[in-house]
Amino acid sequence: MNMTAEKTKYFENHAVVKDKEDPDHKIVTKKVNVFYNDFQALKNISMKIQPFSVTALIGPSGCGKSTYLRIFNRMNDYIEGYRLEGDVIIDGEDINSEKIILEKLRKDVGMVFQKPNPFPKSIFDNVAYGLKIQGVKDKSFLHERVVSSLKQVVLWDEVKDDLKKNAFALSGGQQQRLCIARTLAVEPNIILMDEPTSALDPISTGKIEELIFELKNDYTIIIVTHNMQQAGRVSDRTAFFYLGELIEEGATKDIFINPRNERTENYITGRFG
Repeated sequence: MNMTAEKTKYFENHAVVKDKEDPDHKIVTKKVNVFYNDFQALKNISMKIQPFSVTALIGPSGCGKSTYLRIFNRMNDYIEGYRLEGDVIIDGEDINSEKIILEKLRKDVGMVFQKPNPFPKSIFDNVAYGLKIQGVKDKSFLHERVVSSLKQVVLWDEVKDDLKKNAFALSGGQQQRLCIARTLAVEPNIILMDEPTSALDPISTGKIEELIFELKNDYTIIIVTHNMQQAGRVSDRTAFFYLGELIEEGATKDIFINPRNERTENYITGRFG
């Protein structure tokens, strides 16, 4: 199969589905409760997330924000004792229904972790990894996607002469951008970020934040962060979680300047957390 045919086939198989239920929102959660055995981690969470935006999840450690983040690619499924009640709808489909194919869901909903986690492979093979495991073999197509993804994360000029170099040779900030490129290579619709800059220096953090701001033009992004300033800089909307409850959600400027709930104000101003 030539590159054009393989490219067409690949993207036809991974086409975005229009949200049949709520066209103004990419993601809808309705009365979501999450349990780990007898412990309730999330309590009756209902929220809507707009497409092509950045939503920040904030709150003290253990408040449920990472659990909420991971319901969207069903990463919590691997945790013993995990149980979910309620509806998690992406593009009009309940992602916990039996007809959902997990491999496709996790292609559509990419994830970037707290610490950079490149594979012990070359820079090129790291970015191409997801495409290869999905059966893409056309070398020209793979090269095109690798180059495009590295350019998207503003890493191409730094590595274009060293694509065969082991990814571990890159700096921490470069490794995190490489991991984002690996996520972008398979053309997700949604990108989940779990404290993506907490292990990075200020300069690398700034580059990742600039990247997030650019990526929202093409992707729906949800980011967990403990950094209030970061949430204020990169997000369009912010949701404050506390003890498993969604206390308040709204436009980021409103949450930070004029919160409606006293607990939100106390957290934003550093009185607890």
